[in-house]
Amino acid sequence: MKTVLKTNQEQITRLFSHLEFDGNQLHHQPGSVLGSTALIAGTTVGAGILALPTVTLPSGIVPSTALLIAVWLYALVSGLLIAEVTLNAMLLEGRPSVGLLAIVEKTLGRLGARIAGGAYLFMHYALLVAYVTQGGEILVSAVEKVWGLQNIVPTWVGTTAFTLLFGGIMYLGRERFIEKLNSAFVGIVIVSFLGLLLLAGGQVKSTQFLFQDWSALGSAVSVMCVALFYHNVVPVVVTQLEGDARKIRQSIIIGSAIPLIMFLAWNTVILGSVSLEMLPGSSDGRVVFDPLQTLRAGGTGEWLGVLVSIFSEFAIITSFIGFVYGLLDFFKDISLVAQREAFSRFPLYSLVLFPPMGIGAVNPSIFLIALDYTGTFGVSVLGGIIPALMSWKQRQQQKDSNHINQSLVPGGKVTLAIMIGVALGLILKQLLTFSQV
Repeated sequence: MKTVLKTNQEQITRLFSHLEFDGNQLHHQPGSVLGSTALIAGTTVGAGILALPTVTLPSGIVPSTALLIAVWLYALVSGLLIAEVTLNAMLLEGRPSVGLLAIVEKTLGRLGARIAGGAYLFMHYALLVAYVTQGGEILVSAVEKVWGLQNIVPTWVGTTAFTLLFGGIMYLGRERFIEKLNSAFVGIVIVSFLGLLLLAGGQVKSTQFLFQDWSALGSAVSVMCVALFYHNVVPVVVTQLEGDARKIRQSIIIGSAIPLIMFLAWNTVILGSVSLEMLPGSSDGRVVFDPLQTLRAGGTGEWLGVLVSIFSEFAIITSFIGFVYGLLDFFKDISLVAQREAFSRFPLYSLVLFPPMGIGAVNPSIFLIALDYTGTFGVSVLGGIIPALMSWKQRQQQKDSNHINQSLVPGGKVTLAIMIGVALGLILKQLLTFSQV
């Protein structure tokens, strides 16, 4: 259903996508800003926050803080660009929902869609492998501790149980229920995180703020890009908020700022509690650092370990929900079976859940190998080059055809050129690094 709104003396079409018939009555149940904000925050706060201190330790607190803020700003502009092209595509085509791949194909053609689709698929599956393996490991550890067992449950059992449990909840639950459940999980993440900071904050050494090595920042960029990536759920947010530009912008800014604050606090506490001299090196010269193990051995008692486990598990669950939604949208764009609603759910959920569950059960460490590739190539393509190119072409097309364009990012072509240039620079740097190995 369409309605016409007046904005700046121009007519802009809004699509009401959350309309349900109940007998003879029509109910309008749009998504909320709170729910959309929680979806973005939950998607962002995942396994990346647990791996962050590993790559930021060599550079120190001040340099890594500056880089985190810079990467967040880049990711924010990218997320708003994806929201912009999604919103304009919805308004132009008169559809209540448009997936990311469909937008790429319409603006950049089939080749652009294939490149974006390949990067999207690789990144999502790699991250889901990480989530189900780490989530399963924490789940098994909790069960073993409750039942007094010690390392007797195979890793694949935890991976399978985690996938079937939370994947099953998403499969059986309605969208509104999952939204409320995810919001509650984000609340648990925030509360446990604050408790964790209070317990671990007493170990921070002020002298650690003096150490700075700006030249060591290069190795941290890819992990930061992965940690701050939430762009897969932006089209979902645009659909849930029914193309309301103000609410969409608000959800993306607040929803991504919450994880940034958490990342900065986490990074400061961990890096302020340890030093390079305390940590062993691996055979290839890299620093080996497990923040969870360090916190558990921090001398603040058993409660710290419990809080770390709760925070880690629910952070992974909320991110898992967001990435499952992202892949569902992806396959709905390319799957013919999605056009037949009665047969769409099980095949689509099988495509999303079973491959990472199988890969994680067979080889839990495969994501670690692909992490640098995912951060540099996947995020640079999906979060930098593709959104900027789509917005560039879409703005030009709508200008030529005199269609109204909803712009969420200021700066015009200069901003878009900077986005593309930064992404290409990261890819070039990584290629040069590979050539020197």
